[in-house]
Amino acid sequence: MKKFLILLFMFQASLYAQKPVFTTAKVKAATVYFNAAEISQTASVNLPAGTHEIVVKNVANWVNENSIQIGTSPTLTVLSVQFTDNYISEYEIDTNSPSVKKVKDSILIVKKEIVKIVNAKVSEGKTIDLLDKNQQVSGQNSGLNVTELMKMVDYYKAKRTELSNSINLLAEKEQKLNETLQKLNDKLEVNNKNEEKISSGKLVLQVMNEVAGNVPLEISYLTNSATWSPFYDLRANSVASPIEMMYKAQVVQSTGIDWKNVKLTLSSGVPNQNNQAPLLQAWFLRYGYEQEYKQNDDVRSNELQEVVVQAINTRKDKALAKASISNFTTISENQLNISFDIDIPYDILSNGKKHSVALKEIKLPATYKYYAAPTVDKEAFLLAEISDYSKYNLLKGEANIIFEGMYVGKTFVDPNQTSDTLNLSMGRDKKISIKREKVVDKSGTKFLSSNKMQTFTFETTVRNNKKEAVQLMLKDQYPLSTDKEIEIELKQSDNAKVNAETGILTWDLNLKPNETKKIRISYTVKYPKNKIIDNL
Repeated sequence: MKKFLILLFMFQASLYAQKPVFTTAKVKAATVYFNAAEISQTASVNLPAGTHEIVVKNVANWVNENSIQIGTSPTLTVLSVQFTDNYISEYEIDTNSPSVKKVKDSILIVKKEIVKIVNAKVSEGKTIDLLDKNQQVSGQNSGLNVTELMKMVDYYKAKRTELSNSINLLAEKEQKLNETLQKLNDKLEVNNKNEEKISSGKLVLQVMNEVAGNVPLEISYLTNSATWSPFYDLRANSVASPIEMMYKAQVVQSTGIDWKNVKLTLSSGVPNQNNQAPLLQAWFLRYGYEQEYKQNDDVRSNELQEVVVQAINTRKDKALAKASISNFTTISENQLNISFDIDIPYDILSNGKKHSVALKEIKLPATYKYYAAPTVDKEAFLLAEISDYSKYNLLKGEANIIFEGMYVGKTFVDPNQTSDTLNLSMGRDKKISIKREKVVDKSGTKFLSSNKMQTFTFETTVRNNKKEAVQLMLKDQYPLSTDKEIEIELKQSDNAKVNAETGILTWDLNLKPNETKKIRISYTVKYPKNKIIDNL
């Protein structure tokens, strides 16, 4: 019995000491979250019966080890799984791919032929040098008669011509071989670029196989080396047409492995790989703070934020493809997140660069109007109002604006607004001129006993230089007091809608073509004359 146990132990030890079996995983699908990605890969390995160590190459350079899941046949039992990016084995052989090896062999053959031609050219050149020296020696020998001299000249002429022609032919062959060599080097570079990137990450599996044969592996895990963010293209041909929105994503991954021809899913949720079964709790809503997107810190938060204009060109809209991208994207929405399942396979390289992925085309019925706040910016902005926007599953993200066939800049789409209408800024319109000036003869300072009273009067001139009528929302403001010693009175508002809590005045103006309107506001500020208000 004791000998049997020793033999059994030696048998098991020999199994674990077996040569590891290597296999390379291929990326099949990827679900990308805002801060991580779940990668699904496949591999197969041919195993005899018994216990083995399997090394799965080409997994991400960083893996959440707790999230690793291995699916396989019922005859294979996975005893343990370990991730490493520094696996060293005397059995691992790094073989070149067949396509690269074929090109390298061709390069070696061409280089050998070039060496032969160079050697032949050198030999022919040395022969010509020898002929030239022999001709000089013969010319100094006056013992030659005319007949012998003529024979020597004819031989020299024929032989030197033959050698020169041979050198020219060899030079032509050398040039062609060098061109072939350059093409092969270029092809080798392309092949190396096209070769799928093999990462340093590996999974080491200890398994026990019951039946010998080919065993499939389905591998999935989480990695933090991939992200995505929503992005939009907003196109409008005129203020009478709807907005054509291209819902897009910018996917970035640096996992160490290239995703070639993968099924892509984008999710706004947060990955959770906790293996504890969840328990539902009561769901209480609460107020939060609205996050504001600021492109310019100098712009006041209660006014329209400035659109950063990057470029203007006259590129016309391209014809829309017959098959809409929307037909290949399935959108799933639950209480807390949105998922986009894309049926078109994508290539996302592991280079840390942004890769654009088209998700959906949406036509947004829009109501257009112009907006201006000359105390902040003296230009008019075109706004598109979108009602019932919640049904479009929009997420926060930047957007390109293409209006009337021109790229006019960027804006920001923020569906997490408190109003039931989504306002999209479609850029500036310089054909609406706005000028705000202080009316000097209606402004001034008076001293009343211990107080100082200042009067401010401003006039805003708006002109519509367009060929069609426009509706303009004009905003201005007057200051508010937080100190009882500072008294403020609005004297003139020209029929504005006045918000006394914010000091904002609003006018809805209908401007005919080439029409000019003037708006005037006036207010007084009274405060102790021995004090200074530094922001008046």
